[in-house]
Amino acid sequence: MTNFILYVNPEVAIICLPAGTPALYSLETASHLSGVHPEMLQYYCELGLLGARRTGPDAPLTFDDNSLYEIRRIEHCRRDLGVSLQALPLLCDLWREIEQLQAELRFHRGA
Repeated sequence: MTNFILYVNPEVAIICLPAGTPALYSLETASHLSGVHPEMLQYYCELGLLGARRTGPDAPLTFDDNSLYEIRRIEHCRRDLGVSLQALPLLCDLWREIEQLQAELRFHRGA
């Protein structure tokens, strides 16, 4: 028997996905869920701050749960901590490097 996880999509309804399937959100839905204007999300993608998915060069942007987490973290730094738009790419690169190093450390420790 397959387990299912329910995700609420405010633009459609409740969607039933098999467990382990990542939820993907359109630009508009990600904007609604994060409270960030769609043009700002596109700008973040252009800067390389988000790993938004595209199936092709003309395909629309899609965001997963990890992207929503990144958006919230970026917005917290920008709005609450006063980090400038120019410093955000460096900050995001440092976060990714730290996460990669932590994963390598966990691997080497056997955890």
